[in-house]
Amino acid sequence: MITLSHFAEQIPPFHVMALLERAQQLAAQGHDVIHLEVGEPDFETPAPVLEAIAAATRDRGTGYTPAAGLPALRQAIADDYRERFSATVSPAQIVVTPGASGALQLALAALINPGDGVLLSDPGYPCNRQFVNLVGGKPQPLVLKAEDDFTLTASELLAAWQPDTRLAMVASPDNPTGNMLSLDTLQAMAEGAVQQGGLLLVDEIYQGLCYRGPAQSVLSRTDQVLVINSFSKYFCMTGWRLGWLVAPEPLVPAIERLAQNLFLAPSTPAQYGALAALQEPSLTILEQRHQLFARRRQCLLNGLAHLKLPVVSKADGAFYVYVDVSDWTNDSFAFCADLLEKEKVAMTPGLDFGDGHDHHRYVRLAYTCAESRLVEALHRLGHYLESL
Repeated sequence: MITLSHFAEQIPPFHVMALLERAQQLAAQGHDVIHLEVGEPDFETPAPVLEAIAAATRDRGTGYTPAAGLPALRQAIADDYRERFSATVSPAQIVVTPGASGALQLALAALINPGDGVLLSDPGYPCNRQFVNLVGGKPQPLVLKAEDDFTLTASELLAAWQPDTRLAMVASPDNPTGNMLSLDTLQAMAEGAVQQGGLLLVDEIYQGLCYRGPAQSVLSRTDQVLVINSFSKYFCMTGWRLGWLVAPEPLVPAIERLAQNLFLAPSTPAQYGALAALQEPSLTILEQRHQLFARRRQCLLNGLAHLKLPVVSKADGAFYVYVDVSDWTNDSFAFCADLLEKEKVAMTPGLDFGDGHDHHRYVRLAYTCAESRLVEALHRLGHYLESL
């Protein structure tokens, strides 16, 4: 008999995957299902990126690159920080990774020993706590409050720091709420973490998808911080699985050794595509899509207000809104399942984003479909609420 590891036995499923599987079954039966549960852009990878990948595959070969990524790509990312975010980052601080998940694994493997604590927001991206568990760390949930728009302050983060805390993880923009933290707040968090003998890690994978001001990076204020980022969301390259980690330069040799052993190298064709993603005309295409996301966001916010469904966050970034459905249910998973069956609209229950924040009250909606589909989804949602 094969015995699973304790980690494998205890890791929970993504609850939304059961809903996604059912949505796919309904679609296969001929039903028109509207997907508001999918956390990836509905846009294809920009054509110039695909052309660069095809050219690289045809002309440059597909052999391994250095473990930290193509030197030209590390330089291009550093240049992008300078040009778009007024941040001075050395290419030597950048390690290109297999997605942002790879970047997070390297950061945790470099810093966390068994038993070390890692502060994590609740609600927050559910896989983060599993990455911490994977390296033997101890997730330390920091439960946020709806009355504060699920927004974390520097003082709250530092007050939650425990003697065994080694790292604090935050995201800006955030999944599932779309909240953004100000540069002043991020700088105070980073400096406070260093004073406590630890570090701050900032997830910036939705950087660029901001709606009330320009995109920002904590790296414009300090280099005593870890930053993970990705070509998936803003750059519409989800399936190519390419991200990067920015770390204080003294940590990079250890991170590179870990990358050599854990991943060997990121995808070579994807790296050549990423070089094109950071240049024109790709950036113009991506900014046009950003503006479409902004229109979709406003459409969804207006529609939810009309239905008297409160959005319990500022939703300033990413492509999500987090909605309180407690006037209609005390079980958001059952609400999502019933809505899918009756109205063929799929969304994500709050259960996937943490146990401490009354998750049964909330659902996440992603505006990763055309505006006309959002309008239809809101119509169906209104019809469903009238039936309750």
